[in-house]
Amino acid sequence: MPRKGKGPRATGRGRAGRSVTYNVVRKLALAMPGVEDSRSYGTPALKVRGRLLARLKEDGRTLVVIVDFGMREALMQAEPGTFFITDHYLNYPAILVRLATVRPARLREILRHGWRRVAPARVRSGQDDVRGGAG
Repeated sequence: MPRKGKGPRATGRGRAGRSVTYNVVRKLALAMPGVEDSRSYGTPALKVRGRLLARLKEDGRTLVVIVDFGMREALMQAEPGTFFITDHYLNYPAILVRLATVRPARLREILRHGWRRVAPARVRSGQDDVRGGAG
């Protein structure tokens, strides 16, 4: 049965037309200490002290987020329509996220997980003046 673009399942998750955009990703990530706008492979990215947290793929609809392998496996099993990898990411601690189907609360959780993984200890402990550029 073709989707008509109406109702709660039109985008796979949440309400129709409520896809997460990169601006939403950016807002969620920039709320965490030390996260800054950057670029990676020519696309918008978010980094913590130069370490990649997330980046928009070239298609503009998929987000790469750094996560550990255990979380990646659990997410892909729980929501295979939203979370996946390609062969390129097989041995790399990252997951691909379809922005059209991810729930904002789930995305926030994944970004926090990634932040804890990539943020230096001084940033995680709050001892670094991350907004003022110390370091």
